[in-house]
Amino acid sequence: MAPTPRRATATLERGADGGLRVAVVADTHSRPHPAVAAQLAAAAPDAILHAGDIGDRAVLTALEAIAPVYAVRGNIDARERDLPDVLVLDVPGALRIYLTHIAVAGPRLRADVARAARADGAALVVCGHSHVPFIAEERGVTVFNPGSIGPRRFALPIVYGTIVLADGRVRLAHVDAETGQPWRPPPAPGAARIA
Repeated sequence: MAPTPRRATATLERGADGGLRVAVVADTHSRPHPAVAAQLAAAAPDAILHAGDIGDRAVLTALEAIAPVYAVRGNIDARERDLPDVLVLDVPGALRIYLTHIAVAGPRLRADVARAARADGAALVVCGHSHVPFIAEERGVTVFNPGSIGPRRFALPIVYGTIVLADGRVRLAHVDAETGQPWRPPPAPGAARIA
């Protein structure tokens, strides 16, 4: 039987305008892309979420110089015993986020994670592990993987995510860590391109 995940909660406070800007990173594996720190500092997020596989605690220390950091342990972070496996983040009156490292099996949200997120009243699951950036709706929740800002894995892009709460809406996006530009997945082979 698997051990019960260590769980914690926190509150993300919105700004005076009611908005919130959050940067989301994952899978740094001790070596975040060198351009990310300057990009995040320029974006001036209200908070940074790290969805695990940190590698070296110095990664979190560097991110904390930019904004408050909320992190969970990944499968390579056995030494980080003070970090939870699951962190439920509440944005009062707007959004509840379920942050964990492993939440999908292939392209599908794991049933146990969906149940746990719904039990916590979370509308958004943020995860890492696969290094594959994506946004999907499944099992009654939105799933957001920011991708990886660590060393390149296979031919996957090096990207991070953003969560922006403004005008009563939540917008999720990806940013190319190498260029600082918005990132979107390439069209599927044979798909029609829209100019």
